[in-house]
Amino acid sequence: MELALYHPEIGYYARAAQRSGRAGDFVTSVDVGPLFGELLEIQLAEMAEILAASSQVDLVEAAAGNGRLSADILRAARRRDLLFYSRVRLHLVEASAAARAEHPRVLGAESERLASSSADLPATFEGVLLANELLDALPVHQVVMRPEGLREIYVHASGGSLRTIEGPPSTPELAAYLDRLGVALEQGWRGEINLRAIHWIRAAARRLSRGFIILIDYGHDARELYSVTHSGGTLTTFTRHTSAGPERPGDLPAWLEDPGDRDITAHVDFTSVRLAAEAEGLTTLGFLDQTYFLMGLGVVTADAGDLKRRLALKTLLMPGGFGTHKVLILAKGVGTPSLAGCSFRVRVT
Repeated sequence: MELALYHPEIGYYARAAQRSGRAGDFVTSVDVGPLFGELLEIQLAEMAEILAASSQVDLVEAAAGNGRLSADILRAARRRDLLFYSRVRLHLVEASAAARAEHPRVLGAESERLASSSADLPATFEGVLLANELLDALPVHQVVMRPEGLREIYVHASGGSLRTIEGPPSTPELAAYLDRLGVALEQGWRGEINLRAIHWIRAAARRLSRGFIILIDYGHDARELYSVTHSGGTLTTFTRHTSAGPERPGDLPAWLEDPGDRDITAHVDFTSVRLAAEAEGLTTLGFLDQTYFLMGLGVVTADAGDLKRRLALKTLLMPGGFGTHKVLILAKGVGTPSLAGCSFRVRVT
């Protein structure tokens, strides 16, 4: 998964500045139009007010792609909150060199707020870290429970072709991960374990000196993710806006076909991400569906525009679609403030 997605020469994300959208393989909330960024700006501006002791506020977007979301946020801030706009120091974090090269063009006039464009998080920052659909694309371990115990799924190359094989777990961290959650997989159940997400949130928490982290992604709490509902696992692939679900026994998994030419993704275990963040001193302020998060940001006023904006809003709120993306809001050094995004209803479905 690491090679197929991020290899600098053949990786899916490394070879293109943009993979989502109508001409891509999948869509995100950003592809719906600028409304998503405009609504996020409301929450970010409120967070900046809470951080008022600081003259400047770092806005760090991880997995920023070509910078479209930050561009939408900053344009909204320029229009309605010049004080917030003037305080922002933007840091775009993106693994793809091709996407980073697009940052000045996509930001346009808002490039004046760009402080850094890099593959890595800033060493230290005070403000807000935003990651929209990052964790689901981090490489995962896939495991399966057999009568002899936990086994891991490996990719095996033979005779110019790829296939999967089972073997002992590559690290004791996998069993420890499930034990920590109190999860007992039934025989035949598959699941994905995202150790990389845990390492990432720990690093992010340590680099954040004061402020907030907003994580938006699709996934579940651990009790739901590691249950009969998802007993086939969630590892899947997207190409030409078509998703291939978990493989059937005996089939070549779709995510193994055309490596480097398709997206590969797995649902996020938000319980483990939250626990890892809290262990690093962060406080959880909210965990809720994107629908309720955006409702708290005032979508009634956002809906007053033209038909195109109303359709965009409907797409962002739609149950079973973007609306059921999860939003995890974490804080450090700011207490437990009440946030607009948590003002409507704090609920997950």
